[in-house]
Amino acid sequence: MPYIPNSDEDRKEMMDALGISKIEELFSNIPEKHLITDDWMEYPGKSEQAIVKEIREIAGKNNVENISFLGGGAYDHYVPAMVNHVISRSEFYTAYTPYQPEVSQGTLQAIFEYQTMICELTGMDVSNASLYDGASAIAEAALLITGHTKKKKVIIASSIPSNYKKVFSTYSKGGKYEIVEVSCDDGLIDRDQLKGLLKDDAAGLVVQYPNYFGNIENLTELSEIVHEAGGLMIVSANPIALAILKSPGECGVDIVTGEGQVLGNDMNWGGPYLGIFAAKKELIRKMPGRIIGKTEDVDGKQGFVLSLQTREQHIRREKATSNICTNQGLIALKAVVYMTLMGKVGIKEVAKQCMQKAHYLSDKICAIPGFKMKFDKPFFHEFVISCPKRAEEICDRMLDDDIYAGIPLDDIGDSNAILIAVTEQRTKDEMDYFAEKLRKL
Repeated sequence: MPYIPNSDEDRKEMMDALGISKIEELFSNIPEKHLITDDWMEYPGKSEQAIVKEIREIAGKNNVENISFLGGGAYDHYVPAMVNHVISRSEFYTAYTPYQPEVSQGTLQAIFEYQTMICELTGMDVSNASLYDGASAIAEAALLITGHTKKKKVIIASSIPSNYKKVFSTYSKGGKYEIVEVSCDDGLIDRDQLKGLLKDDAAGLVVQYPNYFGNIENLTELSEIVHEAGGLMIVSANPIALAILKSPGECGVDIVTGEGQVLGNDMNWGGPYLGIFAAKKELIRKMPGRIIGKTEDVDGKQGFVLSLQTREQHIRREKATSNICTNQGLIALKAVVYMTLMGKVGIKEVAKQCMQKAHYLSDKICAIPGFKMKFDKPFFHEFVISCPKRAEEICDRMLDDDIYAGIPLDDIGDSNAILIAVTEQRTKDEMDYFAEKLRKL
């Protein structure tokens, strides 16, 4: 293409240096089924008017118009109108990296407030200025503990989402560490198996709170087991659940990550999202990304600065603890506005409604012959139901009644299990309607 400046000779020289014979070898790690093999030149061009119409039709599908019981990492929470109003202001909407503090005080203060609120929620000493999403945050945490402990094995609970496991797999290849799963056959981590795995020189444990099945692990007990073996404890937490559950910091956890989508961000068909990353102060210099600090200028006036950022992320990348050097600033700002509007009482009320409604719906469904809870464990706002027929069939049939019934759990080998999530958005009428449709089915 005319706008690519490299000549054929330039490309050949670069490929020779890389030891490859064709460009396609650069993408050899991408499964072939995901590659586009069509000749783009065969597609006819379209006018601007036609393209705008087509894109609007696609964007129109990017809404949750059905009654949604979908979860598994992205949740249908209510987003107050003020959130989008504030972030749409041009000084926030167009801002990028605050390299020059003298002209970035608003952005820096917003990020500082975000870090403070995340520390209050998680019980951790320090938070960074956010990462891309929950999956990359938890994988970065695994990278941190292998570098800190000099051990190359990371134990992850089998009760974390399958898409998180895929990100772990990608990171482990670059970080050259081994991933070992500890089973959660009854919905929680197998303690005996965990103790056995920790004996083999493991860097630490990665667990979700609540886990993928909605169940709540005893973090204090797990932290004690991991620390006794000389490892570090990583928790991927739901920020809304932390409003009423014991914080990971109180349980002795070393690093807390999480998906910040629930804090004032729409589901957005999968992104952009927000990666939370907080830790004990002892790990601050090994944390990925950046940290904003509060200071004073020469006149004693309060100011905010980009106070900690590993330079190796820019100039010596092969020695970097992480190659994350940017953040989801606009999405983090949404989280700040949401948490400010809701306050401690408001977020706690959202969490209580989620939990109470989830337990109401689980009781309604389990009263239907053939349906029962798969796990008899404490849960927050998600739960797994064992169904009398294939979960995928049930979900497909529910679409006819404008209901997103949940997520079929074929990925854990149980085609009759469905993961159901309930947020404060769901009304009693909607839940009763869902249960009645299941009964008729």
